[in-house]
Amino acid sequence: MKRYEVLKTSEFDAWLTIQQPKIRTLVTARLDLLSVGHFGDHKRFEGLIELRWKNGTRVYTFMWSNAIVVALNGGNKNAQTKDIKKAVKIRNEILEGSRSVQK
Repeated sequence: MKRYEVLKTSEFDAWLTIQQPKIRTLVTARLDLLSVGHFGDHKRFEGLIELRWKNGTRVYTFMWSNAIVVALNGGNKNAQTKDIKKAVKIRNEILEGSRSVQK
């Protein structure tokens, strides 16, 4: 079974911190599943992977090399367009080397 390392941006950590406990638990559990290759309900576009929940929560990630998934930021269905633009910007900064990520 392929294993992935899940890294996070400071924007993602800040977003997760202000979520309700139930949302934090759901998102954290999903990231744990990502580490073993189970992406669940998701959509791939513009180089991003959008993790989706029925309650409208969205987390934007991307694959970096063969074995790393980076959680860029999160949001909800209502702010999807703005959140996607922000995720693309953060991803590009990571790929350029001007932004760091952590475990």
